[in-house]
Amino acid sequence: MIRLRPIAKSIAGGVLVAALLLLAGCTTLVGSAIKVSEAGDQSAPVVPARGDSEDDVIGAREHPRIVASYGGLYSDRQAEIVIARIVGRLLAAADQPNAQFTVTILDTAEVNAFALPGGYVYVTRGILALASDTSELAAVLAHEIAHVTLRHARARTNRVRTSEIVDKVVTGVFGGDVETDQSSNRSRMSLAAFSQQQELQADKEGILIAGKAGYDPHAAARFLGAMSRFAKFSAGDAEQADDFLSSHPSTPDRIQKAVEAARASFGAPGLGETDRAGYMAGIEGMAFGDSRAQGAIVGRRYIDPTRKLTFSVPEGYTLQNSKGAVVGVADDGEAVRFDSAEVPPAMGLEDYLKSGWIAGLRPQSVKRESFNGIEMASGVAVTEQWNFRVSVMRFGGRVYRFIFAAKFDSPRFASGAEQTLRSFRAATAKDITQIRQLSVRTVTAGNVDSADSLARKMAGLTRGNELFYILNNLYPGDPVEAGAKYKIVTVQ
Repeated sequence: MIRLRPIAKSIAGGVLVAALLLLAGCTTLVGSAIKVSEAGDQSAPVVPARGDSEDDVIGAREHPRIVASYGGLYSDRQAEIVIARIVGRLLAAADQPNAQFTVTILDTAEVNAFALPGGYVYVTRGILALASDTSELAAVLAHEIAHVTLRHARARTNRVRTSEIVDKVVTGVFGGDVETDQSSNRSRMSLAAFSQQQELQADKEGILIAGKAGYDPHAAARFLGAMSRFAKFSAGDAEQADDFLSSHPSTPDRIQKAVEAARASFGAPGLGETDRAGYMAGIEGMAFGDSRAQGAIVGRRYIDPTRKLTFSVPEGYTLQNSKGAVVGVADDGEAVRFDSAEVPPAMGLEDYLKSGWIAGLRPQSVKRESFNGIEMASGVAVTEQWNFRVSVMRFGGRVYRFIFAAKFDSPRFASGAEQTLRSFRAATAKDITQIRQLSVRTVTAGNVDSADSLARKMAGLTRGNELFYILNNLYPGDPVEAGAKYKIVTVQ
């Protein structure tokens, strides 16, 4: 966690929109806090003196919730210094030299960044890994500063007050207690997303701020393109990933408008600082992918070394860690969500299943079962558009939930759900040794190198070659600059 005097907000990119999960891109509901680090010439951490006390209260109240939801804080001295320097320049360019923001790096691989009332800003280490130079990260932060200066945070605050709408959306999918149910908290955050018009306004204003600060004004369009490619790579579905969220403008339209804004205010590409070398040094050695503390995806298996559990999903599913849950999506549109819930120790599993948190539950379908010595309760729920198979179990003193969803019920769907339940068990030492810790490293291109030759350095990773091109915003066959550094992902 770092402290910077002025630090700003962000651009957003969510991935993997599943039937069971509402992901937020440029969200504004909950507070964050990266304080000013003792980095460089920065003084000791300061407490931001913000003018809007209501916003301050919201940010301070929600900050711990969002940090927990996104896997905790990520501490990286080099990256913090990079952010501190960028933010100071951006705030001066935005005529906010005395403004104070709190910025937090979140320990998640998700490519996302967002801002909250009270000057709170979050960037994930996933978005830091995707950016390729300082100007791209500056574009992300300038976008969020723009949300603040345009007073979008206040508009979002007003929107969040309509809690009845949130409750209806939550109960419409899961049913349930919006205070205790983790999925409802995440749904509430997604409802705080900026409107499409606000996103485009923040894009335009952010480009002006970044350009005035001396950064490449075309970096915003460039990075939006990289985010779009990464979203499609992660989701495995070009149509599904083309729009990060329904609340965001479509990516091609947004990129085109960003290009037009940069050209209108500053001219053709080629102007402004990028500082690729400095940025590459700043992210050298940063963790990549899932954090061990959040568990790891190994093929179709999820292994959690902290809670010492593991399970696998049927063939055709792609798993992903996301904000306190593990989500899997199949090619045919089926989905599964695995998470935990706060359940009183005295409450039986069958009673919890029938307690109203899942919409459309058929009480007569609830049954007890046991796999691998673990007691479970399972049932079937049906809503207007979805069929659910839901199971809950106690393991290690906590209650966990599997929610399987499909448009149409079928023997194959039921069999896949049971197959997953049968695989749920305690993780062994051998299971945990399968987790590989990945990190971002840089390599220097030689005179005879190409994008293809450098991509082969990641051939040992699943879809490693493809990931290399996306992380460096390159395509197969592209030339590379001799002596320049490029990102690769290595196994520690």
